[in-house]
Amino acid sequence: MAYQKILYAVEGPVARITLNRPEKRNALDGLLIEELRAALGGAEADGSLRVVALQGAGKDFCAGADLEALRRSMESSTVENVEEARRLAELFLALRRHRLPVVALVQGNALAGGCGLATACDVILAAESARFGYPEVNLGFLPAMVMAILRRSVSERRAFEWIVSGKIFSAGEAEAAGLVNHVYSDAAFAEEAAAFVAMLASKSGSAVTLGKRLLYQMDTMGIEAALEAGAQANAIARTTPDCRAGVERFLRRTRSGE
Repeated sequence: MAYQKILYAVEGPVARITLNRPEKRNALDGLLIEELRAALGGAEADGSLRVVALQGAGKDFCAGADLEALRRSMESSTVENVEEARRLAELFLALRRHRLPVVALVQGNALAGGCGLATACDVILAAESARFGYPEVNLGFLPAMVMAILRRSVSERRAFEWIVSGKIFSAGEAEAAGLVNHVYSDAAFAEEAAAFVAMLASKSGSAVTLGKRLLYQMDTMGIEAALEAGAQANAIARTTPDCRAGVERFLRRTRSGE
């Protein structure tokens, strides 16, 4: 597929998706969202892949919604706006339901919808100078869809503060609150992020996929249903080639005294 607003590249077991609107600070519009979903679908279908890395071209990860597009939407009907909003919600679901781990590589600003996009990924790696925030309240707006994921990532009180204050916060603050997994110095970010992505790509594809699916499936389950779902996933994992090979490697090392 020929893309206009993203770049898509396969680097061994890693699919790299780059938001490619640096002149607009990689702002989200309808076409970019559509292309992101298409690229994610392509990565889903490629059995050679193990990780999706999502990044922004230029200085920023993503500065949020394209405000010109948002202004035009105010002239649309409620039904039309609901359909447009659902397209972003469907992108968040596509990230969460993707069989591969999706890693957001955040440099510069990840604000509003851009912060939402990063929040919807499975892992966030951030450069020390990166900034995060949900400043929609300053426009009389709100980060409506991403709340469903944000409240699962940080405490309810922290989520509330960020949503109603519109505060812009540092990568260090985001890490301390549990939103960001790791923060690296600006100078080391590319190398450290590449090493983390490579580490993920080296793990069993079937185990990672089962683990991601089970973790998110448990969101709405009671303890009994969650344990039963775990038992089912456990049984499936035992029959995979990766598990068989892993157990054999471990036993060989044990027998040889390694």
